[in-house]
Amino acid sequence: MSPLFLFLSFVALISALGVVFAKNPVHSVLFLILTFFSLSGHYLLLNAQFLAAVNIIVYAGAIMVLFLFVIMFLNLNVDTEPHKPALAKIAAAVAGGSLLLIMVAAMRDVQPVGYDAATFNSQIGMVDQLGLVLYRQYLLPFELASVLFLVAMVGAVMLGKREVGERHF
Repeated sequence: MSPLFLFLSFVALISALGVVFAKNPVHSVLFLILTFFSLSGHYLLLNAQFLAAVNIIVYAGAIMVLFLFVIMFLNLNVDTEPHKPALAKIAAAVAGGSLLLIMVAAMRDVQPVGYDAATFNSQIGMVDQLGLVLYRQYLLPFELASVLFLVAMVGAVMLGKREVGERHF
């Protein structure tokens, strides 16, 4: 394994833990942005430059700005957060530990996959190959996702639209 891969993996793990354990929600979002940047580095190591750029632009850019806006709008504060009972914390720790044990047991017998250099397609992460697969092999799921996004946008506009005399939800 290359040292850059190990460094990016370490940064991704530490920042993901920072997302979960940060007390301040703004710090949690900043750790999530760092996680997205380290994952984009992994995409670059896999020769998927387009996915790395889209990950940075869409997730680390637009979605995180939306998260920050919602956090600032809701004015989340540690002082106003209700106290969680000790039983809930213990149950969460047991559930997380159980999930970790299941994942370790599942990954124990996994063998790394090697690729034959003669048959490996180096164009797999390129934009043209992604477009061909997306519009040929997965056309129906792609169109269904676009209709779902359209319905969500229309619903958001209808919920946000306020007219005189109507009920506000």
